[in-house]
Amino acid sequence: MTTTAERLSRRTKILYGIGDTGFSLTSTLIGVYFLLFLTDVVGLRPGLAGLAILIAKQWDWINDPLVGYLSDRTRSRWGRRRPFLLFGAIPFGAIFCLMWWRPPIATQTGLAVYYGAIYVLYDAVATCVYMPYFALTPELTQDYDERTALTTYRMAFSILGSIITFILPWVIVGSFRPENASRVLLTGVLFAILSVLPLLATFWGTRERPERAAVERPGLRESVRAALDNRPFLMIAGLYLLTWLTVSIVQAVLVYYLKYWLDMESQADTLFAVIFVTALLVLPAWEWVSRRTEKRLAYAYGIGFWAVMQIALVLVGPGTPTAVVLGLGALAGIGVAAAHVLPWAMIPDTIEWDEARTGKRHEGMFYSLIMLAQKAAAGVAIFLLGVGLEAAGYVANAPAQPPSALTAIRVMTGPVPALLLCGGIALGLLFPLSRARYDALRAEVAPAPSDDGGLLAGR
Repeated sequence: MTTTAERLSRRTKILYGIGDTGFSLTSTLIGVYFLLFLTDVVGLRPGLAGLAILIAKQWDWINDPLVGYLSDRTRSRWGRRRPFLLFGAIPFGAIFCLMWWRPPIATQTGLAVYYGAIYVLYDAVATCVYMPYFALTPELTQDYDERTALTTYRMAFSILGSIITFILPWVIVGSFRPENASRVLLTGVLFAILSVLPLLATFWGTRERPERAAVERPGLRESVRAALDNRPFLMIAGLYLLTWLTVSIVQAVLVYYLKYWLDMESQADTLFAVIFVTALLVLPAWEWVSRRTEKRLAYAYGIGFWAVMQIALVLVGPGTPTAVVLGLGALAGIGVAAAHVLPWAMIPDTIEWDEARTGKRHEGMFYSLIMLAQKAAAGVAIFLLGVGLEAAGYVANAPAQPPSALTAIRVMTGPVPALLLCGGIALGLLFPLSRARYDALRAEVAPAPSDDGGLLAGR
């Protein structure tokens, strides 16, 4: 049961959650449109474009754990996490703009080097902002259900950012073709500005728990070992990886599926809007299900439903009425909502498991490793998507793709995501931190009253 002391104000939830709008705008724009931008606007071969993204993502093997470690050890008058939001927001937006610039480089290799390098730089700055932001969740509340509520607010803003991203670029750009390169850059600049402001609002509108400022500063090797020895954390890392790997694949391939299989490029913004508006409306329902059952069971219900809808969506063909496609998108949005809120709500619970075993907390390292796994795998997925399209004979902006390319697009839209989601369900059902087990862990790590009325740190 949530105590009054643990209950967060609606203001805190809103001002924390709004920060994710910035990350959603940028990450969704990259996830949905960056490969398409490189192939259909810049003119890079799909395999080379995917390789540039893959190489850039490998920097995260150093970048993410290092930022997590620094975040855990930071001490300032603003806390451990919030200074990164204050000083990182402007560089985050500025470098994001450069990802959407088409430089005057004539060679394929030169273009691949430019976009790979700018992606590395963007990832470094972005990690310095969003990893400390994510690590704020367990520092704002330790309550099992309040964490789900806090994550629900955050994901509501995240989905709102996704809705904007799926609609606005099509309004500004029209079609992703070489002649519209200046419009793509304008979109990048606009989204950078819209991303910086929410991060500053979160900095000013939240406060970290004061007792966290006094915790011992862990070493880098100790923090990594604590994560690798934490079985629930490893399971959630796998669950999160499979879930968001699916999101990355679907985001990247769905625009190709609509453009070349269903011949619905002009309705892409409408379909994406239907998916994510539905997800936004359904978010409170998944919080309700989680409160009355378990987070892991709610995850299994929602993700299983999404997997079925993903298969159903890929079975439709050219000429299918638009209303049918939009209806399937709306149903898929129900599962997408579960994917947004429940994995994130489960991650903080593993930190108490770690504290009960070690007496220490490593929030920054835990979140950095989660993001490392997701980004590294997403880089591999986009690389394989690009290589798969090239091997299947994909031709950018062709009026008709060869059957082999269409088959590859359909397989990567339906069966592959469904299989990954089933793997996530299996890990979710095996996750050991039930509500009762988590409450017992909290009792272990809660401060115990001393004989003289003070407080002793109990375990």
